[in-house]
Amino acid sequence: MATIRKTITLTEQQGAWIKSRITDGGFTNDSEYVRDLIRRDQERTEIESIRAALIKGEESGVSSRTPDEIIAAVIERKKKNAEL
Repeated sequence: MATIRKTITLTEQQGAWIKSRITDGGFTNDSEYVRDLIRRDQERTEIESIRAALIKGEESGVSSRTPDEIIAAVIERKKKNAEL
């Protein structure tokens, strides 16, 4: 994976926090710590998106369609969107 260089500005307190995380042995450098924070944020965002979809589905109620009708509708939608 290609990498890009970014410059960020931190407060002294934030810089000291990152340094303490590295000193504690959790990370080897500042970049590794920041990448870990980004990965965690991406995971949290994905989980929140899934949770919202589940809530929306639950709130929509019980479908009157049969399982076969639901499967046929999904297949049709995927064909229409060139996903199948």
